[in-house]
Amino acid sequence: MTSSRPPSITQRISALDWPRITASLDASAFGIMKSVLTQKDCAALAEIYDVDERFRSRIVMARHNFGRGEYKYFSYPLPEMIESLRTGLYPRLVDIANRWNETMGIGVRYPERYAAFIDRCHRAGQTKPTPLLLSYGTDDYNCLHQDIYGEHVFPLQAAFMLSKPGGDFTGGEFILTEQRPRMQSRAEVVPLDQGDGVIFPVRQRPVRGTRGSYRVTLRHGVSRVRSGSRRTLGIIFHDAQ
Repeated sequence: MTSSRPPSITQRISALDWPRITASLDASAFGIMKSVLTQKDCAALAEIYDVDERFRSRIVMARHNFGRGEYKYFSYPLPEMIESLRTGLYPRLVDIANRWNETMGIGVRYPERYAAFIDRCHRAGQTKPTPLLLSYGTDDYNCLHQDIYGEHVFPLQAAFMLSKPGGDFTGGEFILTEQRPRMQSRAEVVPLDQGDGVIFPVRQRPVRGTRGSYRVTLRHGVSRVRSGSRRTLGIIFHDAQ
């Protein structure tokens, strides 16, 4: 009997409901990608955290008042799955990024090919890879922040849940806040299961109002892990200086 091979990361990304994800990003500032990673994928990625030679740096959050927990930035070459996520997602997001910038009156436009965008980063001295694994234990959390590493910033990023909520850990919800002009901040708690991903803005997005569109500022973080261990993969498309 011949067993069929599971779909590749690229095929899973292509099979997502992109009109729904795009509409959610426009309306609510986030789009959920269901079951992009298998349980086996999640376990394999989470285990890399203990292989120090795959990373360029380790950050202990408490030392920098970022929260509690830690994370590690990958070094080049990236693991195949992570490279596939970067190169598979970018073409789906670049039109949204360019449309948002046009709406907000921002002159920057992004090339259709991811290789051209990463070359733009590298020519500007942003050569350090930014995909990262985050590790949280009981009582750990991540303060609200933005992932900006230099002049060239792609306006969307993604995070993938590698652990099982309610099984491996409790608490630790992904939080997105939106600061609207002359209004109090609005918070969203984004529900993610193991293998799910969320796409969200790095720092701002356009919102349609009664007098046209305006910019809102966003930050993201993780609420306190009440028990267990939580690991997450972050995919950032621009590299760092």
